[in-house]
Amino acid sequence: MTLKLFEWKDKPALIEHLFPVQKISAESYKEQMAGSGKTLTAMGSYWKGRKPLVLNKACILGSLLPVTEDHLKDLEIFELLMGMDSHSMRKRIEQNLPASKQDTTDQYLTLPFNEQVRKAKRREEVDDVLFSHAWPKVNEHLGTSASSFPELVEQMGIARFGRRPKVADVFSGSGQIPFEAARLGCDVYASDLNPIACMLTWGDFNIVGASKEKRTELEVDQKKMVEQVRKEIDELGIETDGKGWRAKAYLYCVEVKCPESGWMVPLIPSLVISRGYGVIAELIPVPEEKRYNIAVKYVKTKEEIDGAVKGTVQSGEIVHSPNGITIYRTKISTIRGDYKEGKEIKNRLRMWEKRDFSPRPDDIFQERLYAVMWLQPKQNGRGDVYEFRSVTDEDLVRENKVINYVREHFEDWQEKGYIPDMVIEAGDKTDEPIRTRGWTHWHHLFNPRQLLVGTLFRKRLEAYDYPQFGSFLGYNAKLCRWDSYPGPGRAGKTSQAFYNQALNTLYNYACRGSVWSEEFFTTGNFKSYSLQTKTKVNAHPAQELEVENDIYVTDPPYGDAVKYEEITEFFIAWLQKNPPKEFAHWNWDSRRSLAIKGEDEGFRQGMVAAYRKMAQNMPNNGIQILMFTHQSGAIWADMANIIWASGLQVTAAWYVVTETDSALRQGANVKGTIILILRKRQQNLETFRDDLGWEIEDAVKEQVESLIGLDNKVRAQGSEGLYTDADLQMAGYAAALKVLTAYSRIDGKDMVIEAESPRQKGKKTFVDELIEFAVQTAVQFLVPVGFEKGEWQKLQAAERFYLKMVEMEHQGSKTLDNYQNFAKAFKVHNFDQLMSDTTKANSARLKLSTEFKGSMMSGNGEFVGTPLRALLYALFELSKDVEVDDVLLHLMENCPNYLPNKTLLSKIADYLAEKREGLKGTKTFKPNVEASCARVLAESIRNQRL
Repeated sequence: MTLKLFEWKDKPALIEHLFPVQKISAESYKEQMAGSGKTLTAMGSYWKGRKPLVLNKACILGSLLPVTEDHLKDLEIFELLMGMDSHSMRKRIEQNLPASKQDTTDQYLTLPFNEQVRKAKRREEVDDVLFSHAWPKVNEHLGTSASSFPELVEQMGIARFGRRPKVADVFSGSGQIPFEAARLGCDVYASDLNPIACMLTWGDFNIVGASKEKRTELEVDQKKMVEQVRKEIDELGIETDGKGWRAKAYLYCVEVKCPESGWMVPLIPSLVISRGYGVIAELIPVPEEKRYNIAVKYVKTKEEIDGAVKGTVQSGEIVHSPNGITIYRTKISTIRGDYKEGKEIKNRLRMWEKRDFSPRPDDIFQERLYAVMWLQPKQNGRGDVYEFRSVTDEDLVRENKVINYVREHFEDWQEKGYIPDMVIEAGDKTDEPIRTRGWTHWHHLFNPRQLLVGTLFRKRLEAYDYPQFGSFLGYNAKLCRWDSYPGPGRAGKTSQAFYNQALNTLYNYACRGSVWSEEFFTTGNFKSYSLQTKTKVNAHPAQELEVENDIYVTDPPYGDAVKYEEITEFFIAWLQKNPPKEFAHWNWDSRRSLAIKGEDEGFRQGMVAAYRKMAQNMPNNGIQILMFTHQSGAIWADMANIIWASGLQVTAAWYVVTETDSALRQGANVKGTIILILRKRQQNLETFRDDLGWEIEDAVKEQVESLIGLDNKVRAQGSEGLYTDADLQMAGYAAALKVLTAYSRIDGKDMVIEAESPRQKGKKTFVDELIEFAVQTAVQFLVPVGFEKGEWQKLQAAERFYLKMVEMEHQGSKTLDNYQNFAKAFKVHNFDQLMSDTTKANSARLKLSTEFKGSMMSGNGEFVGTPLRALLYALFELSKDVEVDDVLLHLMENCPNYLPNKTLLSKIADYLAEKREGLKGTKTFKPNVEASCARVLAESIRNQRL
């Protein structure tokens, strides 16, 4: 069986009709939680924005697969290809269990799918034998003759586009989307404005995707480079003590003169050097010189370690006591000389010059070495012995040797591009080193030893070494923290400069010895997936695309909090001069002014230009997948504007949860992805707003009923449901947008012109009004079971939101993003007032009546004075054992129009009883008590005689 050329040319894609988002969410979340274990993270862990490979695979397969009249069979085939069917899950779980427990695999298959995924290996951790059972069924359903993904993808591409499918991503970033497309067997075009993004993507293709033979060749070449660098360092004699020990890490700190005491004080926030090894730094006063010696000391007790936790920097002040009696405290901002000039904060730091690479004697901030971590191979040859030592005169001689060597070669190195000479441009993130240290050029972020070792590697780099050199730099700068407790029994480690995507200057930092830096230059750091298809990487703005592609999958930087165009200059500064031939055609500049970023008018115009160009460079049956993280309330209107103005039309939308709670963003961290499916708008249709309402309502109804129907069929087979209300809501949005974006003219207005017109602050555009109307129409269709449409529409927005989310909680939804999505849909502005105080991104819930207590019973507020608020107060009273007659009396007083609402109130109480029953409780969350009280109240209202 083989598919004919263009046989599927006009067939709708599977992703336009069905997409098992709950299962894909579980798989995506599993991958995101793998952290450094993810396939491409090792290529450049400083690039944080990474869409899960499993999600990218699902989108690309969903764009190629056809939808048939048998949706259940379509779903079965898709799940087989995703390794999400029961047979695949059995293999994945079995391979993740120890041999002694593999006979218990069947027990895990009875768990909910997200629990199965938690117990299983990720799809990419299992070889392709995982799919051996799938190919006969896939081939029979599709009419293909494939036994691998590249074969299947090529055959589907020929049926759709007349060739192997060409997939493109013009915002490639870390290369997650292009890599997965290439791994599946597509020809791939990747581009990005930023040369570091291009370098990472190129590395994905050519290092992770290299053949075994090429990887072996690279390993040999890199080993040779490391040996050459080690030899040169040993000849200089700057890292060994002459007694068989080699320096693994150097600890440096800033030193300042205390204005009150006149003493030079080392700024060390914590005097603990290694908690695992019991090592601290001790300040020893030298009164005659008004300075401190720093002694490295091994201690035996936890109390001694805890006593060293506080150092000389506390809450933005230097704190020290030369005699152990008088304590001096001075704000560091005072020492820096901060002052206000208009609205700007300035200081008296000297701005470093291009020729500087270490502080001058009269600078406010000096630097000193205060400890060295040494290593020596164990006698049995297995591992190393570590030792922390105080700084000796011999160490200082070696430091001076480094400084003199750098000074001697400094200009030559800059001329040849071995070290940076690039100015730090002002910006949101780049202002930090300028303001807090006076550093004006990128090489100021590296000390002499880091510049020297960096040069020895830089001058030997080939294209294949560039991505690893980027990682090397991220761990070899004055921005690298020393972690004194990376885990039990461990000595300590240097942390990456970009742990929170900023340029944070430090009072003390760690510098790796070259022996600790060699670990970056080995292909063993990377996973291996040999790629066979054509790949191309270019550096250009998205709107300058000149290549035709069949499928575009993009994740544009909408409202991106990370300023990649700024922080990647840290790497560009080292790599921009004399790039290898593979990268020579790229513009080695961040080109900040051209970057599409933010959420403002410039962003919208940039996006329209980019997506219009993609639409122009796409066949009529081409498809686009647009992903974005849902944060801004204006997102739907913005996206509709961009889609309309680009000549595109929405055909579907899905919502995938990929959120992770991060310690870097305290509180309710939200991370979910909306996926829009787009096609070319090929007709110039016209309509009027009065007709749109009926058309949108019909489209929403048809879409939601179709998904509910499929969901019921899946459940009837004994499987978990495919969709929650949040998915149905998203489908409703999509149906509304599909209707809207099909039209070129509405009410006589050209929608491209309307979409391109600039926004005026505080003023709704015609498009905003249309989107709002469409969304409201979609939302109103989602009436919970148990309520009539008329009853539901009588309720206030806050009441509908609360009751809808009660149903979501009953279905097991806990993600904060769902609450935000529905709050926006229902136009509830202060939904957080209805949420439990314990809410987090992955553990969100509403307040129970016992948590509301008497709040929001009076005053202003969306929930105040509503029948539901009165009913929840009645439940609270019942939980406090107030007599039922009194509770009913208070309910009559608190509920406006009690008699007309009496039947509705009993329905709401029944609804709450049903939805709260059986939920898992905690010490503070007692849904069963709520359910019990609701049953009593419902019955009491019905039996009440007035």
